[in-house]
Amino acid sequence: MSRLRNGLLALLILFFFSLSPLGAAAKVEKPVDFKGFNEFVTKTMAEWKVPGLAVSVVKDGKVIYAEGFGLRDVKQGLKVTPHTLFPIGSSSKAFTATGIAILVAEGKVAWDKPVRTYLPAFKLADEYASEHATLRDLLSHRTGVARHDLMWIGGQFSREELFERLRYLEPTQEIRAAWQYQNLMYLTAGYLAGQVSGTTWEDFTRRRILEPLGMKETNFSVTETQKTADFSQPYMEIKDKIEQVPFRDVAAIGPAGSIDSNVLDMANWVLLNLNKGKFGDKQIVSEASLGQVHSPQMVMQQSIQHDEILYSSYAMGWMVMPYRGHLLVQHGGSVDGFFAMVAFLPRDNFGAIILSNLNGNSVPTFVLYNLIDRILGLDQIDWSKRTRDQQAKSRPEAEKRRKEVDKDRILNTTPSHPLEHYAGDYEHPAYGTVSVAKGEDGLKMKTPVLEGPLAHYHYDVFELDALLLGREFKQKVSFATDLKGQIASLSVRFEPLAKELVFTRAAEKKIAEKGLLEKFVGVYELSGVEVQVALRGDKTLSLTVAGQPEYELVLSRGTEFNLKDLPDYSVEFKTDAAGAVIELVFRQPNGTFMAKKK
Repeated sequence: MSRLRNGLLALLILFFFSLSPLGAAAKVEKPVDFKGFNEFVTKTMAEWKVPGLAVSVVKDGKVIYAEGFGLRDVKQGLKVTPHTLFPIGSSSKAFTATGIAILVAEGKVAWDKPVRTYLPAFKLADEYASEHATLRDLLSHRTGVARHDLMWIGGQFSREELFERLRYLEPTQEIRAAWQYQNLMYLTAGYLAGQVSGTTWEDFTRRRILEPLGMKETNFSVTETQKTADFSQPYMEIKDKIEQVPFRDVAAIGPAGSIDSNVLDMANWVLLNLNKGKFGDKQIVSEASLGQVHSPQMVMQQSIQHDEILYSSYAMGWMVMPYRGHLLVQHGGSVDGFFAMVAFLPRDNFGAIILSNLNGNSVPTFVLYNLIDRILGLDQIDWSKRTRDQQAKSRPEAEKRRKEVDKDRILNTTPSHPLEHYAGDYEHPAYGTVSVAKGEDGLKMKTPVLEGPLAHYHYDVFELDALLLGREFKQKVSFATDLKGQIASLSVRFEPLAKELVFTRAAEKKIAEKGLLEKFVGVYELSGVEVQVALRGDKTLSLTVAGQPEYELVLSRGTEFNLKDLPDYSVEFKTDAAGAVIELVFRQPNGTFMAKKK
């Protein structure tokens, strides 16, 4: 959702299409002077190869413009209309923040009380942050936890499971020390809203925001969107070619970015924000609570690139910044194949929504700035050219950094083990399982998000070469051994701001099953002492020696098991030529001992 680090962000659209008839979602008044605007949009879309885009503009309490450009489905030649549904990605965050504002106004929650007041199960790796983090902290990205988008983007966990796994993400900052964009904290805020209101975030948002605003075509799922008559396909630029890509289902992370809408429904949303929480004759959210949502909470640590923008701050679900001396409140949103820009200028009573269907470009931002320039009577800045010039200027420096990546590589080394020894499943309590397999061409790694070859780099370090959101993703993967010299874990940096994540080798599934474990059950004799091996449940072996506590056996590899919580102790079952278990070998710091099966 909004600006994924390492190029995990931005998405857009364009090609000209004349205004189509509008339904009852929003009444469009006669436009003001938009002379040349349609041509500007069409030209900019073509320059950045955006297939389709939709725009609506509100001013002084009215919708003054709504238009579709280009194609929502390239293969079928279907045009974008003002009713075309697009995922709005992280522009959904403002809905979650506004939902919390409604609960604050009703006295059901407070901005600055600990989250644990309402969600006792809330837990972060840092206990102080767990006890003191507030809703304001969650909604302004200042809990001290970095993004960790690769934890959820594969869709392998439910909302509740993601909430439970927050405790395993080590902080990269002290709470409230720095602004770090964090989708999982918006998930938490939405989950809290659902729990407090006795329902789900989706149902609460629908009843308290969408329905009062008449946003009848808006939903919370790309699955639901694809059942409608007018929706856009997602597109990415891959190897200089625009390709249609699969929809990304982000339902689990919904409060951070799962809303799908069109520019007509979203016009009503922007009108609510411009009118201080009131729509028509109904006050949907109190002016005071919405004022908090719009107020800067944290400075975003970014260098100043343009005199027209200067410093930006984050409110709650909105970014707040100056644009050429005018107060601008906005938030972008990206999901695979789409990019949205939702913005308003509260002191100028003007807002715009630009929804697009191409990954990885800034056309909606260019369109927004052009609209501001036009409506406020300012000279039009060529933001597209500025961006092209900046890209050309930064290209040599980027190439230099790429060449420096391998400066520490040690040549002519070999892995410490045969490649098949690295194959297996590896587990992390937050990220789940990654798999390494040995194929004809070497090692390959697969996660719920990434898949690609592992090329040997040096010693026990390999390099993953994969694609992420259509872009090259390379990352070093380091394997480590235990005291017995066996491959026991791998480390990889899936979050750029955090230290490497350690994935521990999981038990081999083919042996950790009841039918295969049963053959190890029995009594073994060690120097006149009986050792009992038993099966607990279907997948756990236990070992008991007279006069000692029961030990749980954890599969290491093959037929070797470690004694749980005793890393220097292990046992290995030996078999005869027919596969029958005949002996149990104990390995411990004071020696190796054999016990015959009775």
